[in-house]
Amino acid sequence: MNLQKATFASGCFWCTEAIYQTVNGVHSVKSGYTGGELENPTYMEICNGDTGHAEAIELEYDADVISYEELLLIFFKTHNPTTLNRQGNDVGTQYRSAIFYHNDEQKQKAEAMIKQLTDEQVFDKPIVTHIVPADTFYTAEDYHQNYFVDNTSKPYCAFVIQPKLNKFAKDFTDKIKPELLQ
Repeated sequence: MNLQKATFASGCFWCTEAIYQTVNGVHSVKSGYTGGELENPTYMEICNGDTGHAEAIELEYDADVISYEELLLIFFKTHNPTTLNRQGNDVGTQYRSAIFYHNDEQKQKAEAMIKQLTDEQVFDKPIVTHIVPADTFYTAEDYHQNYFVDNTSKPYCAFVIQPKLNKFAKDFTDKIKPELLQ
């Protein structure tokens, strides 16, 4: 096993966590906060957007099963990387699109992916995703972890997360954990 770490921010971490939990080769996903100034921030503190943190996920993946480039493609295809500090109805710097790289190779691959998607004109507007060094990752409160699985009947899960998971499953069937396809 070749475990590596990746950190992404793409709006609400509940959505991003739910998607990456289904990806074959991803071993763990934590929702949390990164990229800000305040130590040990709470959800209530980052909600106003004044701490500089982004809602993010940190995942461990087996690079022998799924590549960082594949994780990046999932990242770009499952949120809107062309809206600054916004995803859907969520507005503020805490919902920014960002890749927090853990080494120079991840930085280069993220830059190359943005160039490729831009050259191929995949999006009708410029990509505004920040590519920044990974900072301290603060794991969010327990009730944010495994949110979709634990709360599927809540309206946000049914009307926001489930449609994203359905689109992901349609677009990336070959990347879903085999046990979830049965």
